Amino acid sequence: MAIIGIDLGTTNSLAAVWKDGACQLIPNASGAFLTPSAVSVDEDGSILVGRAAKDRLISHSERTAARFKRYMGTDRVFQLGEHRFTPEELSALILRSLKEDAEAYLGEAVTEAVISVPAYFAEPQRSATKRAGQLAGLRVERLVNEPTAAAMSAHIAEGEQDKVCLVFDFGGGTLDVSLVERFESVVSVTAVSGDNNLGGTDFDLMIAKAFCRETGIDFGALSRQKQELLVQQAETCKMALSAQEPVFMAVENEGSTVSLPLTNQWLIQACGPLFQRMKSPIRQVLSDAGMSMDELDELVMVGGSSHMPSVKSYVSRLLKREPAANSRPDTAIALGAGICAGMKARTAELKEFVLTDVCPFTLGVAVVNRAYPKQLLMSPIIERNCVLPSSKEEIYYPAHKDQKDVCIQIYQGENMYCADNVFLGSINMEVKQQKAGAFLGREAGDKTGKPVRVRFTYDINGLLEVEVVNEAGKRASLVLKNRDMTEAEAQARLKELSVLKLHPRELERPRALIARAERLYAATTGGPRQYVFQMLNWYQSILDRQDPLLAAKASARMEQALAQVEAATGTGELWDVDFDPSLDDMEHEEDETP
Repeated sequence: MAIIGIDLGTTNSLAAVWKDGACQLIPNASGAFLTPSAVSVDEDGSILVGRAAKDRLISHSERTAARFKRYMGTDRVFQLGEHRFTPEELSALILRSLKEDAEAYLGEAVTEAVISVPAYFAEPQRSATKRAGQLAGLRVERLVNEPTAAAMSAHIAEGEQDKVCLVFDFGGGTLDVSLVERFESVVSVTAVSGDNNLGGTDFDLMIAKAFCRETGIDFGALSRQKQELLVQQAETCKMALSAQEPVFMAVENEGSTVSLPLTNQWLIQACGPLFQRMKSPIRQVLSDAGMSMDELDELVMVGGSSHMPSVKSYVSRLLKREPAANSRPDTAIALGAGICAGMKARTAELKEFVLTDVCPFTLGVAVVNRAYPKQLLMSPIIERNCVLPSSKEEIYYPAHKDQKDVCIQIYQGENMYCADNVFLGSINMEVKQQKAGAFLGREAGDKTGKPVRVRFTYDINGLLEVEVVNEAGKRASLVLKNRDMTEAEAQARLKELSVLKLHPRELERPRALIARAERLYAATTGGPRQYVFQMLNWYQSILDRQDPLLAAKASARMEQALAQVEAATGTGELWDVDFDPSLDDMEHEEDETP
């Protein structure tokens, strides 16, 4: 049974599969690759999905839904005729349609998928996406961030060129910006940022409202059907501006036709606030990565809304570089998801590839705010943009000297106060609890409190284990898992997390390099022997960081150094050269190097 990759988009969705040594897009029943993310309920109760549903957005707006991806993980309910749907139920109908298309294309059952999500989706939205997959009859163990998928697609397509890329993923409903470094067979995400409420649909609505202002039409007074018609016409004009200008937008209003010529310059002026909102995620991701624009090798623009000339021009001016010519805005994410599906299936051609991602939001616990006790503070443990999987520990103290119990409240988010972040769960050290609220402080206070150690272990599939250990060694733990994950699956995942991941020293390439260095040490004497010894210590210290990207770069440097030793042994040539295999140019910190 095949594993497929799915780009579940706000406007369109599509699927791909790794087959015959390449990633292939999967056509739908109409022979197209893009399936509109729309659902409609016919008068006879039958469900329409895709193009047939999108065509009913105007004629049967009360029975049709689109753009529901924006409400994933919320309590929003869509009323379609006599039926009520949650966002994940509507998404499940799209996923089921893609699953059936894939089965028809491949001629075999499809029971598992890797689904792409916006990098800035929080835990409730990610869990809702997995539930949608389960409702569609798909096992979804892995979600991949959309910019990460796009970077993987570009890496495969360009023949594994080493680059530092900024991926600007601008779709129908969301904007994601990621800093991705590609080196040999490793694709590593360095930082992510985004806006879950900024996309092409916002341009459609703003264009429609600007048109109404300039033509004297009261948009708010129009019926829902007429509003949908205006927004759809705005979308059509927006897309047409990618090929020509001006474009005339015309509508019937009170018995007469009202028209207005639209240009890209007009669009920029009409949608100025939306362009301004693009700046923040770009600045944030560069700041988090500790990089400047000059250090970027490539700008990759993906997502259907990246077709807009005004968006391309605006982002190009901001970053002072043109987007990569080989970017595939509509299909890059699906192709990347298909590659990730091939990696998960352990396809032979992809077995050497390593994909690392980062935690998009900070995870932490609530601590007492002594200045304002009613406003609990967020104490980060795993911060955003930390490479996953990750396991980190912090020490806390009881907030009061007479306290006998602690309550660990777990949150996700970037805000100072817990009330502004997402509550994930809580764990108590004891059965009884003296007082309500948080019982943790960052400092020992009067020094009579006994410290507790709080460890967070978080994996790339969204499993979070929180473990609390008091001074006496008593342990309490909580596992926050996706609702569709069985207890057996969770326990198996926890067992894997106990090691986190295979240590880089155990991989084939580092093992061979270490053995090669040890042989060189035995075969040399004096200066060469001491040099090999220092290099080996340096290399192993880098491997101990368990960062796949740093390990790959260090391996390349180590190979170069060992080759020089082998070529120069006995000639004295090498020892007149001050060769420093440091990684100072790989990260912004000092390394102890030979």
